[in-house]
Amino acid sequence: MLHPCHGKVRMMDYGRLVTAMATPFTADGEVDVEGIRTLVDHLISTGTTAIVACGTTGESPALSHAEKLLVFEKTIEFAAGRVPVIAGTGGNNTQASVELSREAERLGADGLLLVTPYYNKPTQEGLYQHFRRVAESVSIPVMLYNVPGRTAVNLEPRTVLRLAEDVPNIIALKEASGSLAQMLEVAANKPDDFYLYSGDDKFTVPLLSIGGYGVVSVASHVVGLEMTEMINAFVTGDVYTAATWSQRLLPIFDALFRVTSPSPLKAALRLMGLPAGPVRLPLAEAPESVVEELRQELKRLGKL
Repeated sequence: MLHPCHGKVRMMDYGRLVTAMATPFTADGEVDVEGIRTLVDHLISTGTTAIVACGTTGESPALSHAEKLLVFEKTIEFAAGRVPVIAGTGGNNTQASVELSREAERLGADGLLLVTPYYNKPTQEGLYQHFRRVAESVSIPVMLYNVPGRTAVNLEPRTVLRLAEDVPNIIALKEASGSLAQMLEVAANKPDDFYLYSGDDKFTVPLLSIGGYGVVSVASHVVGLEMTEMINAFVTGDVYTAATWSQRLLPIFDALFRVTSPSPLKAALRLMGLPAGPVRLPLAEAPESVVEELRQELKRLGKL
């Protein structure tokens, strides 16, 4: 049954620079609650307009159910209404995703991020039914997340557009397929009140140029102010400055994904004196060659 929802949400509520926040851990591998507080304050002070808690960058596959609820609760508490908090509640078990989504809503999340189910490789009809079931179980907005490089299944434009038309609280897509043609197909055919975000920092300006709205970012942890300038330049018509920023930031965008994220990000945060802690197995720490590359890039950008 479709729960009452607030209709399409104007995306000024989420803004253009959404950060998929890392989950900081203590040295012994527990969730670092005070680290969350510090990281939330840092992100807001450097231009983040909304925070995703427990997305892929937040190591959601390695968090227990109770830990996810703790991260949701503390991120919402520490954000204190300054920016919206979007809870990553997607998974490959539809009913479990429904239950976690309802719990996130009860905790006060402003929206949900639902990743394409991984490993079980559903058909497009299965994806449609999955996302519809989860979205209709809550009354807060939903952002779909397509990342076939991690999930082994692509959420095709026709399925995105069908969901955008049929489910009132599905209001955005985080697109990380790497296919500009696919992004363009969504941008060209989506409803006006459905918003397209890049899921890859280096595609931010290209996506804006074809009708996208913003980015769900990893790099904003370390270059949030610069990304804000880049986006604002494009939005105000200064495409040259936006392109110049995109070129200048490309090396740090690439370095942060030199090995599987968020290992390089956590190394960068540690270099900057920000809370991060270790990554959890099965991820391994970034090798020293990547740490050195990050160190040089952060120095080049005046961050160290």
